[in-house]
Amino acid sequence: MNLFSYQLFRKFLTAFVLIIIAGFPTAGFADELRVGTWKTAQTIQPFFYQDFMPAEIKIDVRTFTNPADQKTALLAGSLVMAGTTLAHAIHSASLGQPIVIVAALCNRASALVVGSNSGITSVAELKGKTIGYVPGTMHEILLRETLRQNGLSAGSDVKLMRVDFFDMGIALARGNIDAFLSGEPFPTLAMVQGFGRILTYPYFEDSVGTINAAMIVNRSTIEHNPEVVQQLVSAHAAATDWLNANPQTWLQTASEFGAQLAVLEQAAGNMELTWDMDDTFIAQVRALGKQMQALGIISRQPDYEQLFDLSFVRRASIHQ
Repeated sequence: MNLFSYQLFRKFLTAFVLIIIAGFPTAGFADELRVGTWKTAQTIQPFFYQDFMPAEIKIDVRTFTNPADQKTALLAGSLVMAGTTLAHAIHSASLGQPIVIVAALCNRASALVVGSNSGITSVAELKGKTIGYVPGTMHEILLRETLRQNGLSAGSDVKLMRVDFFDMGIALARGNIDAFLSGEPFPTLAMVQGFGRILTYPYFEDSVGTINAAMIVNRSTIEHNPEVVQQLVSAHAAATDWLNANPQTWLQTASEFGAQLAVLEQAAGNMELTWDMDDTFIAQVRALGKQMQALGIISRQPDYEQLFDLSFVRRASIHQ
């Protein structure tokens, strides 16, 4: 077997094992529940689940830097529940992967930023400019829709440059890009440090609204351990409500992830912790899916009836 054939075989074997593992209920539910999230203020709730769980059950929070890794860990059985962007959930479901959205996680948290001395005062003035973005994210979809609604073509009127979220600020400060669309706290940080100015918040009430991220589980977990999913969703709802009622604790704890408290306090108005889902929420997710297909990010729409299970948030709402 040559090297190429061997590498191809390994990739096939790895994918096959992940599929097989994904078909079985996750082990170790009795005393430890592993949950994945990001270390950001808008995705902080899992760090507070323990306060709302039975004492004998331990919550083990695993942190990631992107939604794809969280989803992969979930399907491999390493996590019981994980956060993901709604764009990534739609993409995964369109590929037939067995993920189910069981609760919302956060809304808002995005902004389009330009250089503080650029003189740009409207989206239309971005024509001919270079804009930093991360492909395949909620931010790309929001950026492209913002451009479209302001009469600009992402393909011909502006130049889109792939820039990592952590590098967008310095790229803007150095003049390598003229603008970027990113999640908090980076837009507010650019403003506080003086090199950036928030041009607009890219939300569309007539279509996708302010939706952003959600919590997902493997469909097999619902089939084999629905009571565990209910415990986690109920803890998620309780933690979200508690953090919303105690914003100073929310932001103080989030500042331990690396962002300055003063920056988070300014960004707080553009971040919304949430958990409930309703018909409007699902309609906005469907609208997001249509935009993703129009942009060529997905080739077909997912089965939204399979993608959502609202039964857990409905039961959680009874006890809130």
